[in-house]
Amino acid sequence: MADERFPGWHGTTILAVRRGGVVAVAGDGQVSLGQTVIKATARKVRRLDPGGQPVVVGFAGSTADAFTLLDRLERKLEAAPGQLQRACVDLARDWRTEKMLRNLEAMLIVTDGAAIYVVTGAGDVLEPEHDAAAIGSGGMFALAAARGLMATDLPADEIARRAMAIAADICVYTNGAVTVETIGGGA
Repeated sequence: MADERFPGWHGTTILAVRRGGVVAVAGDGQVSLGQTVIKATARKVRRLDPGGQPVVVGFAGSTADAFTLLDRLERKLEAAPGQLQRACVDLARDWRTEKMLRNLEAMLIVTDGAAIYVVTGAGDVLEPEHDAAAIGSGGMFALAAARGLMATDLPADEIARRAMAIAADICVYTNGAVTVETIGGGA
């Protein structure tokens, strides 16, 4: 049964790809309500810099919920400088156990350029295999395309852009207005 508080909101594809010491995080710009595109140019990939330690985050789900989680993540990173995994685990634990956070509808991909984590409200902090991770409506299309493109010599950002274009051709909740942020390898 569908949750009546979230009446058919769809429309995010977030992809992270690691290649040659660089991680590219890409997100499309589409937000849909049912079969209607509400916004085509949303920015769902953000660069955080808590204490001078850059992190790139992509989010899928409710924007207000994601911003609440981004704020929490930033505070966790400030409390544990240079410890991305610890900050993500602490965030996932709070998200699962704190009453105020428990009903937040979002997912995050977080990277410092060395590690990539998928963080969920179910308490998951997952490190992907194969140097790619994806979330959102078109996430599995983008992930499959990225994994196929890993056999090429393309850099991370180009793999992410091409994989997102493929996902946009397949998933009606994904569009071609892509934002890409890179981190690592001097990026």
